[in-house]
Amino acid sequence: MTDDPIRRPGTLAEVIRRYSSGRQAFTVALGEFLDEFYLDRDPGGRYARVREEPERLGDDVFDAYTGAVAEHLVRRWDLGMPPEWTEEQCRFLRRPWFPPGVEAEKPILLIESPMAFRRRMLFVEAEPLRRARMPHDERWCSYELLRTGMMPESGGTTC
Repeated sequence: MTDDPIRRPGTLAEVIRRYSSGRQAFTVALGEFLDEFYLDRDPGGRYARVREEPERLGDDVFDAYTGAVAEHLVRRWDLGMPPEWTEEQCRFLRRPWFPPGVEAEKPILLIESPMAFRRRMLFVEAEPLRRARMPHDERWCSYELLRTGMMPESGGTTC
């Protein structure tokens, strides 16, 4: 998977390269990567997308978040053990971090945060890497019901 500026980033390492070079905003590059990840139905192909260690940015939150994304994707989609690089000390925070503007939601985020994020002291929603292309499995359906109070439809059938 090569760094081609025209196509979406195929690896998490490529997301960080694009961001650190100033070619793409982090949220845009990450979203495009997640679309590619979710469209790839091969577990080996999915794992390959997070296997390469992304460069460290020297920003504690970005470095921890990158580790959390890789670990969460591997665990969430049952791809085996997360890559070793996700356990490096620089991939963990020493102080809690919450997204900006969520003061009233902090108690909910403390409870909902998936393990990969929580153990890095990153407090986010229950399905932080949700995208339209994300497969609608049972867990997705349960979260959408919790989040919206409505039973979503998945692929033309009710969850």
